Amino acid sequence: MQVELEPKHVHIITSEAAAMARHLQRKLGLPVCEQEDLAQDLLVDLLRRLPAYDPAKGSLGAFSGLILRNQASRIAMKIVRERRAAGGFTVSLDAPVAEDDPRPLVEAISDTQGLAAWHGQHLSQAEKQQGRISLETALAQLPPPNITGTASVSVAGSYLHAHRPPANYLVKAAFGLSDPSRAPNAASKDI
Repeated sequence: MQVELEPKHVHIITSEAAAMARHLQRKLGLPVCEQEDLAQDLLVDLLRRLPAYDPAKGSLGAFSGLILRNQASRIAMKIVRERRAAGGFTVSLDAPVAEDDPRPLVEAISDTQGLAAWHGQHLSQAEKQQGRISLETALAQLPPPNITGTASVSVAGSYLHAHRPPANYLVKAAFGLSDPSRAPNAASKDI
């Protein structure tokens, strides 16, 4: 059954989803930035089920409230399951490392360990190398930026001209300003 939505119906649906997302975020102790994602997940489920709405059986607000409550329950169960699988709790970066070490966790994990260390995942050298290769491959597929003659090229070129002559070639090549067949030359200072 096709449901025609008027602006007032859209307002009802979005306000119900936003209220349920706020409730779910507070109940689960999630960061405030998660509210929009929760609201979107709730709205997607509601819009999928909207064709089942029958105005003769009740108001759109009651229908959407029921659908949103059920979906919020499923989302909450999923998050609780994920937390249990991760040890049953979330770790605050401000929490102490251990009872005998009062430093916060954020100071205990170095930047070189990367994001995986924050989640208790340690990558081998082979995995790190594979990640670098994948990133380089993806970056190589991107078209070169079309900013010739802009201030950023001028500033970068001025800096490199004064401070790092061997890198001039790399900057020019990156912005398409040089002949790629020329090899970098330490004595080259032309930009």
